[in-house]
Amino acid sequence: MQPLSDVYPVNSVVSITLVTDEVVEGTVYATDEFSKSIILRVPLKHTVLSSEVRVINSAGVSTVKIVKMPDVGEGADDVLNAPLPAISKKSLEEREKRAIRLAEESFGHINEKASPAGQAIFDRLVKACNDVVWKGERIVVLNQVRVEPPYGINDCSLITTGNLNEGSLERVKKIVAG
Repeated sequence: MQPLSDVYPVNSVVSITLVTDEVVEGTVYATDEFSKSIILRVPLKHTVLSSEVRVINSAGVSTVKIVKMPDVGEGADDVLNAPLPAISKKSLEEREKRAIRLAEESFGHINEKASPAGQAIFDRLVKACNDVVWKGERIVVLNQVRVEPPYGINDCSLITTGNLNEGSLERVKKIVAG
């Protein structure tokens, strides 16, 4: 079997008929032998956007026709690359800092002293409430409700009483119950 890069040369314009009878025409951006995928840049009609990216599994292709071969420069060894968008170093650094902060927060949510069931309850509460902390083996939610081991609905209680806190207690009990 021929490599995908031979059948679908990068920067060539191809017309692909899928097994669903859909015809897709675009420029080959890349191929991936491992996933058997062809990545196409397809021009959009009736929009100000220039193109969309389609990833097509080669098993879904019934026929392929090369409409235009890629333009080759002076030498045959030229590497054909579709232009990539500009990437801001500042935005990459911000994304990295955010990822590190989120990872550190996730580590702060782990309590080695808690049972696996307690950790699972804590994780569910964090997803629903965000303001959840460990106090020893006790879980404290919104500084209003505590959940004691073994972390059942009967182990939930208010830290301070009040009408607003009653609603929080009921919500926590529902989350703990699953």
